[in-house]
Order: sequence, then structure tokens, then C-alpha cells
Amino acid sequence: MHLFYQPDIPAGTLHLDDEESRHAVKVMRLKSGDSIQLTDGKGSFYTANITEAHHKKCVFEITSKEEVKPHSTFRHLAIAPTKNLDRTEWFVEKAVELGVDRISFLLGDHSERKVLKLDRIIKKAIGAMKQSGQAFMPQIDELTSIKNFIKEVQADHKFMAYVDFENEALLKDKLVNSASNLVMIGPEGDFSEREVEMALAAGFVKVSLGANRLRTETAGMAAVHLMNLV
Repeated sequence: MHLFYQPDIPAGTLHLDDEESRHAVKVMRLKSGDSIQLTDGKGSFYTANITEAHHKKCVFEITSKEEVKPHSTFRHLAIAPTKNLDRTEWFVEKAVELGVDRISFLLGDHSERKVLKLDRIIKKAIGAMKQSGQAFMPQIDELTSIKNFIKEVQADHKFMAYVDFENEALLKDKLVNSASNLVMIGPEGDFSEREVEMALAAGFVKVSLGANRLRTETAGMAAVHLMNLV
């Protein structure tokens, strides 16, 4: 059954927004009395019956609720968006499908993309959450400088995907279960020496994602996958 998204159910909102209402009534041709499945993106699934099948405001009443336990580890991925926006959107879709709790976008010294609008990215994330049947919508942060991000972010374990001749530590061997793990992925031009020094001073640990050289979005996917395995 198609999964609908209404984040304000806990606050008492019992209707779909314009886009979801249009899809339910115009595309799926649902009618009053039909049963639907919903999530609030905060860890709950709902079964509901449509009481007013209007294409701009589809109203429903909840008949049951199921709460889902969150993943034992908080999975935070910070990544510099690619110059090609399609690759960033692809990454977001796949990361949400795999399971990620937070995505932060970074602006680095070597970044080629300086501006990032989140509207389309959030829509891609919502679609991926519904498609993969998940009850949690990840937090998605606005683009921020690596310098400010490093200073402000909190996590039990902080990793920086950066390979040099002194770094042979693999991320898969460093991740910790029942903790908050943060992995930071640099832009296509990689982190600058200044950013590496700042990150290390702030408690980040340099790690490798494997022997191959990876594109930014591929590195992000690898990191999310590894975080899901702990």
C-alpha cells in the first residue's frame, strides 16, 4: 500500500497537504472510506480511513498507530554537495533508502558548488523515505562552512574520510554501536590542509573507506552503508 507523509499528525493535523492530497485523489483515485497508511517521519506509522476525499485537502481519521524503534546508532553524514546537482540528489535518495538520521551539507575551501537549495532535496528525501517504507525522516541541514560545522557539531565519534600516507585506519573498524557516529566527506577537490588541521584539532579521526578512489557521492554512500552495519 502507498505510504503517505504528514509530519504534523502528532500536533493534531488529520489531512494530507496539497501534493499528497492530489496524489491520493487524482492519481490513486482514493475515495471516502478507503484505508491509507501514513507516517509522521518521527517514528510512527498510522492506518487511517479517508473521511473527505478532496484533491486539495484529503481528510482522514486514524484507526491505529504503530511506533517504530529508532536505529541503535545515530548516523550522521556530512558531505560537500557535488557540482552536478543530480549526483547530490541521487546520493540523498539512496542514503535515505539505506537509513541515515541526519545529512549536513558542507562548503569547503575546494568546493565547486557554493549554493544549494534544499526544496528539491527534501522532496527527494521524503520520496525515498516513503518508497523504502521507513518511519523516520532524516534531518537535512542547510549548506554551512566546514569551519563552522567542525566548531559546532556534536557526536560521540567523529570521522573524516581523508586518505594520506599516514592513514591506514578503515572506517569499518572504527565505528561504534550504541553511539552517535559522524562521518565527514569532503568536496571533489578534497579537504584543504587547513580544514584537515581544524578537524583533527576538534577531535575528528582520519579514516579510509577502502583502497579505491571514490567520487564524493560514492564515498557518502559507502559511509552510510557502513554506519548501518554497526
